[in-house]
Amino acid sequence: MTRERSLRLRTRVTLFFALIALFAGTLLIGVTYGFARNNLLDDRTNSAETQAFTHANDVAAQLDEDATTALDGGDAQIGVFFRDELQTEPGGFAVLGSSAVDALETRTDPNFGIDAFPNSLVSTVLAGGSARQFAEIDGEPYVAVGVYINRHDTGYFEAFPAATTDTTLTALITALGLGGVGTLILATLFGFSTSRRLLRPLSRVADAAEEIASGGLDTRLESESDPDLDRLAGSFNGMADAVQARIEREARFASDVSHELRSPITALTAAVEVLAARREDIPERTQQALDIVVSQVRRFDSMVIDLLELSRLDAGATDLNIETSELSDLTRRVAARFGASHVAIEIAPDTPQQIDVDRIRFERILGNLIENAEHHGGGVVRIELTTPRPGLVQIAVEDGGPGVARSERDRIFERFARGSAARHRIGTGLGLALVAQHADALGGATWVEDRAMGGARFVVELPVHQPTQGDDA
Repeated sequence: MTRERSLRLRTRVTLFFALIALFAGTLLIGVTYGFARNNLLDDRTNSAETQAFTHANDVAAQLDEDATTALDGGDAQIGVFFRDELQTEPGGFAVLGSSAVDALETRTDPNFGIDAFPNSLVSTVLAGGSARQFAEIDGEPYVAVGVYINRHDTGYFEAFPAATTDTTLTALITALGLGGVGTLILATLFGFSTSRRLLRPLSRVADAAEEIASGGLDTRLESESDPDLDRLAGSFNGMADAVQARIEREARFASDVSHELRSPITALTAAVEVLAARREDIPERTQQALDIVVSQVRRFDSMVIDLLELSRLDAGATDLNIETSELSDLTRRVAARFGASHVAIEIAPDTPQQIDVDRIRFERILGNLIENAEHHGGGVVRIELTTPRPGLVQIAVEDGGPGVARSERDRIFERFARGSAARHRIGTGLGLALVAQHADALGGATWVEDRAMGGARFVVELPVHQPTQGDDA
């Protein structure tokens, strides 16, 4: 099962702040807008209702006066009153009407009659009540108020424009929205900044762990001002101390054991060499046993030498001795020394002829690769020297064996690690580890890949300096 990738912790912290700000902002905007809207609408409807009742009383007084005038034979003045004295708001209008079929309507605006008002409001007023209602008249918002004038069995209707209120509410929600967006952005930036500050100690721990993993065992964290973080730093430093002490103890143990074994192994090697020189003087069955002893003592001697070399590399006791060398000549001499003089050595045209390199380390790298190919890859097929880019040289040793499985390509350069194709073959299991160690000491890299014609291709990439004409060869 593959593990699903989750969001980074920094991203999650930032999103947490953003979501909290979004939720709080949305809630605050909703509450603020609702409260402001209710207050504005209540103020508008209350003022409209107050003004409508005042105008209705004035209209009722004029109707009373017209009734008295009619008894004396005079004309009604309600129309003149509507036209000249009734002061409606700019954009508003008023209508006086009743439910009688032949009743005439009195209007302040000839374009709007009683039919402009909502039917429910008209029905309520003409039934003897008073009402107010928000309505859209001719595409514009209004507050419609109706007042029943009982003694004249008529209704007074007035429409108050509400566009200003709608404009105010639109401006308010726009301002609240912009404020919410600004708050969300600030909260996101604050969350990102806070997450960086919170995760900075963890980043230092990760960097220190990477340095320790790459060989810097003396890397430690500085004390923190925060008690919790200081405890983390202290625990990490304690763990690093324990790891360093254990690694150094194991390295010393391996070095000490190798040193202690060197003397008896030397004596044993000398003894078996003497016996091997007089091999013909002993019985055949004893010769077979002697051959096994000789091969195993030599293998044991080689392993002790490799362990001593690895111990020196781990301790940093091996210095770099950079010398100017003829690359092709050095490669051929090393190949011949390790029994691969018959192998074709291909050198790319742009590869420098002379380079500055540590000859001993170069020999150990190439020699171990040749031995590895001979022991585990069916023999060396080709040695190739190339320059992938200026300042680098690649040494590739190809074999005709079964190759290296992809799952083993990283592990095969570890100490005593063997590929599946080499489990039953000879060797100490330290050759490729020495190759990787020497390449790392020279600032290079080591890897293995498939050969085009089948088999394995071991590649070592080394940084080199091409000497100028003034350099001594």
